[in-house]
Amino acid sequence: MLIKNFQRKQGSQLIWLSTLVVSSTLLSTATYAETTVGQVNPKLTTDSSLIQAIGVDPMVQRPPDNRPLATGDSAVIQQIGKEQVSPPTHKTAQNVTSVSQLSDVRPTDWAFTALQSLVERYGCIAGYPDRTYRGQRALSRYEFAAGLNACLDKINEIISAGLADKVSKEDLAAVQKLQEEFAAELATLRGRIDALEAKTTKLEAQQFSTTTKLFGQAIFGLQGRFNNTSNIPRLPGANVPDPATNVTFGYQAQLSLVTQFPDRGILLTGLQASNLSTDAPITSFYALNNPFTRLGYEGSTGGTFTLSDLNYRFLASKNLAVIVGARGVNAINVFRGPNRFESAGNGPISLFAQRNPVISLNAGQAGLGFDWQISKALSLQGVYSAGNPASASGDGGLFGGPTSIGVQLAANLFERLDVTLYYLNSYTNNGTLNSAVGDTILGIVSPVPSNFSTNAFGGSLSWQATPNVNLGGWVGFTTSSIQNSGFSGSVETFNWMTFANLRDIFKGGDLFGLYIGQPPRITSSNLSGNINFPSILSGASGAPGGQPASTTHVEAFYRFPVSKNISITPGIVFVFNPGNTATSDTVTIGVLRTTFTF
Repeated sequence: MLIKNFQRKQGSQLIWLSTLVVSSTLLSTATYAETTVGQVNPKLTTDSSLIQAIGVDPMVQRPPDNRPLATGDSAVIQQIGKEQVSPPTHKTAQNVTSVSQLSDVRPTDWAFTALQSLVERYGCIAGYPDRTYRGQRALSRYEFAAGLNACLDKINEIISAGLADKVSKEDLAAVQKLQEEFAAELATLRGRIDALEAKTTKLEAQQFSTTTKLFGQAIFGLQGRFNNTSNIPRLPGANVPDPATNVTFGYQAQLSLVTQFPDRGILLTGLQASNLSTDAPITSFYALNNPFTRLGYEGSTGGTFTLSDLNYRFLASKNLAVIVGARGVNAINVFRGPNRFESAGNGPISLFAQRNPVISLNAGQAGLGFDWQISKALSLQGVYSAGNPASASGDGGLFGGPTSIGVQLAANLFERLDVTLYYLNSYTNNGTLNSAVGDTILGIVSPVPSNFSTNAFGGSLSWQATPNVNLGGWVGFTTSSIQNSGFSGSVETFNWMTFANLRDIFKGGDLFGLYIGQPPRITSSNLSGNINFPSILSGASGAPGGQPASTTHVEAFYRFPVSKNISITPGIVFVFNPGNTATSDTVTIGVLRTTFTF
């Protein structure tokens, strides 16, 4: 029976707590779900809307920072229009059929009659892309030869068509004389054209794709934290030294292939490799603080590339976009993020500051989502996501394992204020919220995990106070009911955040951010069987109750753009009362993040 080992005294509870720490490795999957988007992830990215997956956060190619969130087309509609993959367009000369089409040629110009004759009789005069002729500028011999060559081609076409009588003998004589005069230049031009055609043919034969674009991002992080101790469990003299204070250096690399289809659809394929983890080892009680100290760009794939995104998004109608796929379909990628600066590579440095944790709740892999632009300033997003879709046995498949379903309403008010309201329902079978931030352990995680059904509510806002100042925040609330036979009760958590983003302070493209908030905290736990986590963590009997203190997260960072594709971000994070424990030391984290994009 599940309650068998949870009605003993303090010693047995500490043994159970040790087992609980060991099982915290289950949270690594939640962390990976956060860091593979890009956000977008995240689009990773990506950080968010369907845009987030293309570029996440941190691969996310965010809309301009001062762009109203819900104005105009839906996020994925904007992205599909933005990511049209086609051969590059160049500003080339435009053929004209009437001299009147050349805006800077007037009847009073001394060469007007000559131009009129060449245009209307032979059609061999071309203007610039802006429909100007620029007749006053100096002309090189090569440019003149190019024009002459165009007229020769036209005359040859006329003669080949049996219309030689349309060409006057005077014109033919003049052209012949010019052809002799510019023979060398004409030969050079024709040689260049032949070489260009050969190169074009070779490129077309060897190119990877005419419809696929490659986006990439590499994050290198140098980070560390000062020595500190944590009172875990909360007993006098039971302080545990932080075993993860070494200065570390690691990376996260993401590659995204965006393939455009003619039906206004996009196939996103994402790969990710990383080798960074700041977590304390699960052999230490201190590991219970890991959800309070994680960075936004950390994660570990063993240094090998793994599949992070494989989904298809398309326009079902003018204002409705749909996403379906086997990887990267979750609320992080489908919901729009009011904070335009959420990005593991270019935004806040901590995981908590990326977005409201309730959006990351039980982030799955495969599923279906939509983004509907109801009106110019109002949109609705929805998503269903499965956490273990490939397993045909046990707690797996699209509907049998950890799952989540949610909706979000996003509005843009007065062109300066973005507001979002969201609701998610999830099912977890490992005793946790399947979140990587704050209080995520709700009940028993081993040997027989608790099952929970969770309702999550939240709201975010972002106010563009001035073109360079963005203020905002969020709140989130969850209530989770235990589903195991013989048990009853629920667990509630609450989190909040306020932030200020200042851009273009010293240089165009720079960003200063200040974030202050409270990670998810258990405010109430009344599970039957004396298995309430806050009480057990305090060395008590597992009686109902919430956490005795609140963690406060304070973060400041400054992103400096070295170039268009390189930025350096120093930052610092203070975690007061980590683990919602007032008797633990403050954790101070220092970071130097460098981001490359291409």
